[in-house]
Amino acid sequence: MAHSHLIVGAADGSAAPTIRRIGFADLKDALSQGADDFLAMPTHAIFLCVIYPLIGLIAARLAFGYSVLPLLYPLATGFALVGPLAALGLYELSRRREQGLDTSASHAFDVFRSSSIGGIVVLGLLLTLLFGLWMAAANAIYIDNFGYKPPASIAAFISAVLTTEPGWNLIIVGNIVGLIFAAVAFTLTVVSFPMLLDRDVGAAGALLTSIRAVIANPLVMAVWGLIVAALLLVGSLPFFIGLTVVMPILGHATWHLYRKLVVADESPQPTYRDDSQRVRRPAADFPAALFPWRK
Repeated sequence: MAHSHLIVGAADGSAAPTIRRIGFADLKDALSQGADDFLAMPTHAIFLCVIYPLIGLIAARLAFGYSVLPLLYPLATGFALVGPLAALGLYELSRRREQGLDTSASHAFDVFRSSSIGGIVVLGLLLTLLFGLWMAAANAIYIDNFGYKPPASIAAFISAVLTTEPGWNLIIVGNIVGLIFAAVAFTLTVVSFPMLLDRDVGAAGALLTSIRAVIANPLVMAVWGLIVAALLLVGSLPFFIGLTVVMPILGHATWHLYRKLVVADESPQPTYRDDSQRVRRPAADFPAALFPWRK
């Protein structure tokens, strides 16, 4: 019987996973493999379904006032904090393709039937907490520089940020604080989520392994973090359209980076609840039914 492990998993009592030292060529290789996975299993449809409703909600809110305007940049950058959680299905598809298993789109949701779901929930809540703290910090930084009065218009807000001393204080302090939040989230999750899908571990073991991987490869992992940030920025510029390609590629690439960082062994594997006899209902399979390669 599968057990859901919150903090400690079946493999946590064994020897700690062996961490490799990797080079910059490994980053290039991981990106190449991520792009190859995306071409074989295009997952842009799901990101269209997730990203653009959010953009629509923000646009609708702007139409009724500019009070949310100062938080648009923190929202956009903060999305990267919870990106590893959103990419769980991509890790699972890459794992299945690596093992020669069926990669039908519905398998992206197998993570919800994994014995590691407890640890996944714990890490997801941790990222959500970090996101909330980042938004609160960003709002406090804005209020400290501009007070509680909302911008009169988009043009006035941009002008105030770019041409005044409080505006430059907002840019400098906000980005420094944001970098700290991003570094914490990156260190905690670059390995932990893929590891929860690959091994029967708990949240504590996955977090510790992720931290060890970053400590063992500080420069290479820092460059990887910059690559991720740069690609997310580029993908966000043309009305976020590029994110529908950038995010899947980065998700798949993260799985392959995990494989390069953590030496595979014979530790216990997560188990999955068998839903093979489940009656398929098209409505219940949404949004998996959107994927063109789904069998």
